[in-house]
Amino acid sequence: MEDHVTAPESLRLHTTLDPVTAVSRLADSGRFGDHVVYERPGTWVFAAAPLGHVELDSDEARVTAGGELTRERWTGRPVAALERALDSLRAVCGAGASGTAYGWIAFEFCAYPLGAQEYLHSGTRLAHLIIPRIEVTVTESETTVNGATAAEIETIVELLTPPAGPLPPAHPADIRADPSDYRARVAAAVGEIASGRYQKVILSRRVELPFRVDLPASYRLGRAHNTPARSFLLRLGELAAAGFSPELVVSVDDEGVVTTEPLAGTRALGRGAATDLAARHSLESDPKEIVEHAVSVKTSFAEIVSIAEPGTTAVADFMAVRERGSVQHLASTVRGRLARHRTPWDALEALFPSVTASGIPKRAGVDAVFRHDSPRGLYSGAVVMLSGSGALEATLVLRAVYQDRDTAWLRAGAGIIAASGPEREFEETCEKLSSVAPYLVSAPRGRNGA
Repeated sequence: MEDHVTAPESLRLHTTLDPVTAVSRLADSGRFGDHVVYERPGTWVFAAAPLGHVELDSDEARVTAGGELTRERWTGRPVAALERALDSLRAVCGAGASGTAYGWIAFEFCAYPLGAQEYLHSGTRLAHLIIPRIEVTVTESETTVNGATAAEIETIVELLTPPAGPLPPAHPADIRADPSDYRARVAAAVGEIASGRYQKVILSRRVELPFRVDLPASYRLGRAHNTPARSFLLRLGELAAAGFSPELVVSVDDEGVVTTEPLAGTRALGRGAATDLAARHSLESDPKEIVEHAVSVKTSFAEIVSIAEPGTTAVADFMAVRERGSVQHLASTVRGRLARHRTPWDALEALFPSVTASGIPKRAGVDAVFRHDSPRGLYSGAVVMLSGSGALEATLVLRAVYQDRDTAWLRAGAGIIAASGPEREFEETCEKLSSVAPYLVSAPRGRNGA
């Protein structure tokens, strides 16, 4: 559904379904092609029927629109290559599109500004964006449809009319297996930290799933049990994912205010009121967790200073505790005003990847990630929304389930510092995986679930 469809229409109607069920049904229908569901506080957007795609890898940028494919070799900064390609796509789409782009950026996108290109193989996927023709915006009280034809509006109304029905049954996953020898990798990183190579690194482990996942159903069930900062459900090409992001990597609003929300320091949640309260007190008083959080905030502060007007960078809600599904975190908010000669793309480059998913110093931490972790792809990258006016939002991809043509998997990590112990860090990955693993729904036989 990439070709432009004439005479798009708009519709505003009263919402009868809860937003999560509504967008899950639209995604599950398979009638609108590639899509991205993106939740911001109080609002869900189903962006679909792409007018075109932008794909960036380590070799080239590709723009697909109107049945035409344009390829360009690129060098230099990946943000510049991505911006050029997106501008090209917007020009092709014309005034009939909102100009808002949705998609994802891989962790490996950071290799270029941080000098780690040597770790990337040819064709490493870095980003995939779409400009949708159809945008369905859902709140608790209202649903707005833009860009759809009359026939598509009729289909959307049919999908959103039946009552919600019960939540789907879960197919929980075993998260205790450790084929990647996570504990040994943690121990190796602690040794490198002790030798002075860096202060902190986030190491992760991947959990392969022995079944295909029904992602829209898993998103619906998982969202009922999670309290994310943002959530997402997407299928772009062969990659699909659903997740409950705990934090923003970066946002830049129309007034030029830059925000990031580093979370570092973790305890389990949902094990009973008394146990949760004791875990919170432990989190707030544990020197290891406090140090891990403080150095992350310091790095985030310096990154915003680098692209902000002097004197505008500040920290709010320092070391607040925020509940995110099966875990609770120490959290802070850092803000500044974008300098006049800077763009939102500069802010993305300065703050990506999140310090809470890479390491400190970030360059050395990222180098350690590439050496000790397997390729990450979407994990610890970002789902992004880029408006036609220049506003930008990138939410951290954690607490998610991923699926391609061949495999489905989960992934989680933990922040390693000098005081880390391999067993405790392994348990932290289990606590984080428990935000998703109990709420997976298996795909019916013969269906890929994406």
